Amino acid sequence: MVSSPQTRTARSGKRPFLVTSVAAAVLLVGGGGVYYAATANGDGGGGGSTGASGGAGAGGTSAPSAPKQGGGPGIAPGEPDPGGSGGTVYRVRGPLPHGPSSAAVHRPEGRVTSAEVTRLARALGLAGTPRLVSGVWQLTPEKDTNGLRLDVSERAPGSWTISRHDGGPVGDTCLKGKECPPPGEAKPPAGGSPVSEAAAKAAVAPVLKAIGQDDAKLDATQIMNGSVRVVNADPVVDGLPTYGWSTGIQVGPDGSVVAGSGRLVEPAKGAAYPVIGAQQALDELNRAEKGTGAAGIGGCAIDPPAGKAQGEGDPSRADSPCPAPKPHVVTVTGAVFGLAAQDVGGEVSLVPAWLFEAREQAGAKPYTVVRTAVEPRYLTAPAQSAPPAKAERQISAYKADASGRQLSVTFWGGVCSTYTVTADETPREVTVRIAEKPTEPGKACIAIAVEITKTVTLDAPLDGRAVVDGASGQPVPRS
Repeated sequence: MVSSPQTRTARSGKRPFLVTSVAAAVLLVGGGGVYYAATANGDGGGGGSTGASGGAGAGGTSAPSAPKQGGGPGIAPGEPDPGGSGGTVYRVRGPLPHGPSSAAVHRPEGRVTSAEVTRLARALGLAGTPRLVSGVWQLTPEKDTNGLRLDVSERAPGSWTISRHDGGPVGDTCLKGKECPPPGEAKPPAGGSPVSEAAAKAAVAPVLKAIGQDDAKLDATQIMNGSVRVVNADPVVDGLPTYGWSTGIQVGPDGSVVAGSGRLVEPAKGAAYPVIGAQQALDELNRAEKGTGAAGIGGCAIDPPAGKAQGEGDPSRADSPCPAPKPHVVTVTGAVFGLAAQDVGGEVSLVPAWLFEAREQAGAKPYTVVRTAVEPRYLTAPAQSAPPAKAERQISAYKADASGRQLSVTFWGGVCSTYTVTADETPREVTVRIAEKPTEPGKACIAIAVEITKTVTLDAPLDGRAVVDGASGQPVPRS
C-alpha cells in the first residue's frame, strides 16, 4: 500500500521559483512554483521560523509536513484564488538591488570522512568511534538504549541526523530501572519550560561550528511539544545566503541537544554562468503567474447571465458573461541575491537565485519567493555523475512506525511527475525503489526540486533490517 505524495503538480514556467513562509507547516506546489513553510510552533502557537527543504526544517527532521491549503488568511502565497483570481501579481515597493553578472552552481562532491563525523559527534557530546556500515557512518550509545545516536551518509553532502536510539540491542538491553521506549519511537524529553532563544543558540553553537555553519542566519522562535526549542540555521555558502539548505536542531528544557538534522559537507563550487537581474527575475515571476486563476483554467468562476451556458462567450469581449479576473496582489518589500536548493540531474545542488521578501498585506509576516537566476540549459548533471535513467531517484532517509510495518521514505523529485514506492524484502534487508511517471509526457517542465515522503506497507516488521536504495544499492540513513 502506498500513500499519496506530499506534493501537488505545479504549472510550468521558464525558470523555477519557490516560496517559503513563516506561518504554518505546509508544503504546497502550485501557481507556477513551490510554497514551503516552517511550523510556527509544534503546539500550534509560538513564533515563526524560517523553513528548510531537504534539510532539518523547523522540526529537525528531513521530511516536510503534510500539505495544507493556505498559509494564513485567504489563499496561500503564490496560489491562484479559487474565487476567480487572475493569478498572483508581485508588486515591488522601492528599488530592487543590483546583482552580479555571473555566479557559480555548487554541487555535492566526494565522501565524508571518519574525522569529519567524529568532529560533529564531539560537538554533540557523543563519545566513541563512528563505524561505516554499508555507506552510512553510525555512532550509537554503548549502553543506554535511550541515548542519542548519530547517522551520517558517507556520500556528500553527508546528510546527518541525531536522534534517540530506537530501543534496539546496543551492547546490552535497557539499563536496569530505566524505561525502554517501543522500537522505532523516540522517548520525548521530560516536561518543562523551553530555554530562552539566546540559550538555545548558545547550545547549538558548537554543532554549527563543527559543520562550518557558525556564520549561518539563526531563528530560534519555534517551540515543539511545549518544552523543546528549535534552532533553524540557514548557512552562508561562498558569501551568499542560502534557501533550502537549512540545519535544524532541537534543544530540550535542560539546554541539551535532543534531535536534529542537516548536511555535514558544503557543496563544491562549480562553473559560473550568466545570471539575470532582480527586475528581470520579478518580471518572469509575474509572467509565470499571469492568468493562473480559476477563471483561466476552466470557464467562468461565477454563474453566467440568464440564457447563457456556463463558460459561453469570449472573456475578452465586452458582451462576454465571464468578467475579467482580478489578480491577487502581493507586495515585494526587498530582494537579495543568493543560492537555492534545486534538483540538478537527480542530485540536490545550490543554484544562483533571487530571494524576494513578500508580504500578503501590511503588518503580515514576510515570506520568501525564490526565482532561479540561471537558464535551465546550464543546470545539467556532470557527465560522469549523470544517472543512467530517470525512472528512479535516490532515497535520502527512511522512518518506520511503532509497528515496524509502515515504512516511510523521503526523496527529491520533480513537480511534474508522480511517484510510486515498492519494497522487496529479504531476512537481512528491505530494498526500496521509487518509480517516476511524468504527469504530462512530452511537455516542457520546470526543473524544480521538491522533497517528497511516501509510505509503503511491509509484509513483516522492519525489525532491524537494513533499508537499501534500489537505485544506487546503498543503504538509506534513518530519518
